[in-house]
Order: sequence, then C-alpha cells, then structure tokens
Amino acid sequence: MAELPETNPLYLHDTAVPRFIYGTAWKEQATSELTLKALNNGFAAIDTANQRKHYYEEGVGEALQNYYQISGKSRDDLFLQTKFTYAEGQDNRLPYNPEADSKTQVEQSFLSSLEHLQTDYLDAYLLHGPSQSNGLSDRDFAVWEAMESFYRSGHIKLLGVSNVNHDQLEYLSLHAAIKPMLVQNRCFARTGWDSDVRELCQRHDIHYQGFSLLTANTAMLAKPAFQAIMTRAGLTGPQVIFQAALKMGMIILTGTHDADHMQQDLHCLTTSLTDDEVALIEQLMA
Repeated sequence: MAELPETNPLYLHDTAVPRFIYGTAWKEQATSELTLKALNNGFAAIDTANQRKHYYEEGVGEALQNYYQISGKSRDDLFLQTKFTYAEGQDNRLPYNPEADSKTQVEQSFLSSLEHLQTDYLDAYLLHGPSQSNGLSDRDFAVWEAMESFYRSGHIKLLGVSNVNHDQLEYLSLHAAIKPMLVQNRCFARTGWDSDVRELCQRHDIHYQGFSLLTANTAMLAKPAFQAIMTRAGLTGPQVIFQAALKMGMIILTGTHDADHMQQDLHCLTTSLTDDEVALIEQLMA
C-alpha cells in the first residue's frame, strides 16, 4: 500500500524531513532508553537541544549508537535536530563559555552537540528562541549569522527557530541572509493551532513543527464535537489531533514514553478524517 501524502517525508532543500519527530525533552536519565524505544518503534527523526536543564543530549547520542548496532542502519537513515539555547534558558551546566561572544558560544555549543550525538553534521539546527519576548536583538542576529556559517560549510542542512512569534519570524525571514527553513512552536488550539505563524510559514516556504499538541490542548478532548469525531473515526483523542495536525500541514513532535502510544501516533491515519472534521478541529477552541 502506498504511503498517504500526509505521512510521506517532506523534502526541503534536498533534505527528507519525516512528518513525525520524537521529542526528548524532560526525560533525564531515561533519555537513552526512551529514544531507543522510539527508534525501534518506527520514528526516524529525533529532536533534542544542548540545554542540560531540560534535555540530555548525550543520552540521545548513546541511543543512536545502540540503534545503529542493533538495526544495521546508519546515521544517514535518520533526521537529527538540536538547538542552541541562550544562557538565560540554561542552568549552570552550560555548553559554552558564558563570557564569550555570541559567535563563539554558538561554535562551542554546536561542536559540543556534534560530540554528544557522535555525528559530523546535523539535519537541522534551531535557535531555541529569541533573546527577548518581542522583536529581535543584535544578539539574535549575531547568533543567526554564526548558525548560517555552519550551514554554508555543510555541517547543517536546515536552519530553524523555535518559540517565535509572528512578528519575530517575519522580521527574521526578511532580514536574515539565510532565512529560517523550519519553525518549532508550542501549538495551542485556542490560537487556531498557531494559525498566524502557520500562515506566515506557508507564505515564506517555512515548514512548521508543532509541539505540546496534546499537553497544551487537553480541554479539546472533553468537547462533545471532538468526542463525536473520535467515535465516528474509531480513533483515540491523540490520533485525531495528530491526524488533523498533519492535514493542516504540520510536522508533529511527540515525546510519549509508551510503546503502544508510539505505534498509535505513527498510525493515526488508520481512518481518515473528513475535511469538515479537520476544519472543525482547527476552529473548535479558537
């Protein structure tokens, strides 16, 4: 059976981007075990960050090495994505010298990520969020320029930004030498699933990754109209949300610990939602 369009990898600048990415935040010492479990259950893309406060990047690297040995697959079979995080978002376990300039901090963090993940390139490298809640600072552009240099050298295939608002993304897209190719945001149903940012992404040929699709939207599951869709389709609540997100054009991040849920997530298209049902889900909480 041919894969449905919603589950075929996206191709962006000749890089295949799977539609499902396994997120490794907040897993601490279980990071290696859970990452390996996700890979063994069919995930081909992993998201992490060089931010020891919330991620254990070295644990991801351990899982990758185990997976290569067990599966016979190689680095090129997977999509690996990590991030540069400002000191304000870190604890005392910094991956760079906090007294160094922005360019040097990016270089130190990036090279540390390559060492943690035991690779010589990344499929995607993201700025973990601008340095301020509104607008972009000179520091943001200094960091972005340092990221661009690794992109030009071929060590990064795709550049992106996370936790960004509409105006910041538009400004970066218009003024950066190399515009962002990926955006990763927490996605709330009450904002039409980040509709203004997704619309901007569509205009600028940027691909949107949604995270916290379940944890940020638990109220959705209690809505009678949503429950009626679950009953009609015979799908779980997460499957309905993930299928709707795919049909809205998103790349999905999920960080479930449960192997059955991993399988359910990856097979959320077992029964197809109608266009009307997807439109209803998009607007139900807005």
